[in-house]
Amino acid sequence: MKAVVLAEPEVLRLVNLPEPEVGPRDVLVRMRGLGLCGSDLGVYRGAREVPERPWLMGHEGVGEIVAVGADVADRAVGQQVAIEPNYCCGRCAACASGFTSACTARVIVGMNHPGLLAEYVAVPAEFTWPAAETVALEDLVCTEALTVARSAIRRSDVGPGQRVLVVGAGSQGLLLCLALRALGATVAVQEPHEGRADLAHSFGAETDAEGEFDLVFETSGVPQALRAGLARLRRGGTALLVGIDSRPLELTSADLVYHQHTLKGSLIYDHPVDFETTVDLLNRDDVRPGKVLQARFPLEESAEAFASVRSVAGKSWISFD
Repeated sequence: MKAVVLAEPEVLRLVNLPEPEVGPRDVLVRMRGLGLCGSDLGVYRGAREVPERPWLMGHEGVGEIVAVGADVADRAVGQQVAIEPNYCCGRCAACASGFTSACTARVIVGMNHPGLLAEYVAVPAEFTWPAAETVALEDLVCTEALTVARSAIRRSDVGPGQRVLVVGAGSQGLLLCLALRALGATVAVQEPHEGRADLAHSFGAETDAEGEFDLVFETSGVPQALRAGLARLRRGGTALLVGIDSRPLELTSADLVYHQHTLKGSLIYDHPVDFETTVDLLNRDDVRPGKVLQARFPLEESAEAFASVRSVAGKSWISFD
């Protein structure tokens, strides 16, 4: 089967690999689409270390089940599925409390476990989520990224009618705009890139809003952008940090205490509730995240796809069809 591997930083190669074996609790998925995000770009550029090279890339995968393991009773050949690419152990204290995003033994597909950028992948059945046939491929491709956005929203307790500022209108910020608007919140974006700001505006977000906000969602990972966002947060408001960066934040305890702000980190999602509810949302056609996709590439042009991630206003993806 065809697959794309990282030979060295910023060097991808199209190779032939053996088709994966299917364990008793696995399903074999014929891949149809794979979304790209900043985490993939970190691996691609060598900023995020992987166990070995060549390395199979990619984690935001969707496809069709073509075989099921002997012990799998609740998945069937022919189902289209979104893959949940963080396999929690189910045994540690965090998992026992439902806080699986903090699992101490989490398997992270494409990061510490081989990725999904291949024609066929074997996946634990528990971490595949069947979607209705009516869900368009483009919407399904956005499932994992949309789940990250909706998990941050769940953790924020934001409600209809509240004023929300999204800092950064990359793919994650755009999906937050869509999900927050669907919830009934009033949404504005803080984004210097004109193309991304225009795209957010087309999704119903304000780009020149004035005044204070009840909540801030920071997706850029840029410390200066967070500080500018907090300057717009009302006293007693909450900021959800989704973007990741290793640089120190430009904050003091006085900033937080005098304004009584709450800062909350939101990492991925919790199994199974967050993926399950996102797929249910797609099945009901309540939100169409596929409009975030702005650049489509075939598998053979994966190098061009990864190179486009920083420049494209919206989300890049790879199509296997």
